[in-house]
Amino acid sequence: MTEHSWNITDREEQFQMLRREVRASLDMTSSAGDKELWQGIERKVLGDSGLEDLTSGERHELVQRLYDSFRGLDILQPLVDHPDITEIMINSHREIFVEQEGEVRQIPLQFESRERLEDIIQMIVSDVNRIVNESSPIVDARLKDGSRVNIVLPPIALKGPTMTIRKFPSEPMKMSDLIQKGALHEEAAVLLQQLVRSKYNIFIGGGTGSGKTTFLNALSQFIPADERIITIEDSAELQIVTVPNLVSLETRNANTEGKGLISIRDLIKSSLRMRPNRIVIGEVRGAEALDMLQAMNTGHDGSLSTGHANTISDMISRLETMVLSGAELPITVVRQQISSAIDIFVHLSRLRDRSRRVTEISEVMGLHHGEVLLNPLFRFQEQEEREGRIIGGLIRVGNLTKVDKIQMAGLGEWLEGYIEQIVEQAGQENK
Repeated sequence: MTEHSWNITDREEQFQMLRREVRASLDMTSSAGDKELWQGIERKVLGDSGLEDLTSGERHELVQRLYDSFRGLDILQPLVDHPDITEIMINSHREIFVEQEGEVRQIPLQFESRERLEDIIQMIVSDVNRIVNESSPIVDARLKDGSRVNIVLPPIALKGPTMTIRKFPSEPMKMSDLIQKGALHEEAAVLLQQLVRSKYNIFIGGGTGSGKTTFLNALSQFIPADERIITIEDSAELQIVTVPNLVSLETRNANTEGKGLISIRDLIKSSLRMRPNRIVIGEVRGAEALDMLQAMNTGHDGSLSTGHANTISDMISRLETMVLSGAELPITVVRQQISSAIDIFVHLSRLRDRSRRVTEISEVMGLHHGEVLLNPLFRFQEQEEREGRIIGGLIRVGNLTKVDKIQMAGLGEWLEGYIEQIVEQAGQENK
């Protein structure tokens, strides 16, 4: 952005005055057509002697921002449009932070009033047929470009209406992009590609902002194009573009009378009647974990999902807790369900240099003394820190042992080559 850019500027007071003048002079911002509104704003900006120091590009930015304040997301629109901003955090109408290139900082922008922010919030939720108010103050929604939105209203949010917007790239990242960014190396990516093609059930874990959805999108590009996929999410954000036979399902909140709720559990049960080859669940957070595991255990191999956790072991414990929150089952039965349903765990982390990396890939071996037994295949090893950047990557610490699905998928030739490569590398390391 330019030094005098109107996207993020210290001329906020001047902008608000201009906006009031436009509203007063046109007196038609709610009834005017889009073209008429744009032309009226242009006349105002071009004819204002106080803006003579602006370049033509900066004048255009100002016209766009004024227009957005009436028709778009107001002061948020330039932030949503900015390609390098990945997260927008509105703590109140006076306090806005953004994440740009991994760095979180406050910006000198604010809404003209709390009521204006509330208007924007209501516009966003109404576009996706959702409701948020004092009696139902928390809601997940999405923007037209697919960005994920979380909203919390008072009295829950003490500072005032709070909104967090998680943006996603217009084109989903490919695995090659993640390799280029250093999230993982090619050897691990090739193995994951064959595991997806062979219908291994894969669960992706990681902390907030570690890149789980991005990684799930990248993995989904390895799904054969002739399969039928059902995606299930709280708020639709997956970008599966390589599979034509795709059905995307989204939960629905209850209405003001407490009726009409459609949960992830409801959608999983319904999806089983839709003849899916695979089921992709954006994220499991609660009792729906049991339905996911049962679906994986009843012929829907190749399913993918994500969850919040700090390690793979922690993810297993969280899955146990989720299942037990919705069913009274012995813990041994729950662990048996997990060990027989999930084939591979992938864990992502956001490291202290703000980079997002795959830090572990493990195979599930089954149960041992009542505990889920893991066979780590790759682990992240840090080598050094250079100029604030962590240098390191995945190293192989184990070999895949459950290869029946690879053989059944007709990938035996690839498997033989993969084993030969492992043996050759082991021989070189022993020299």
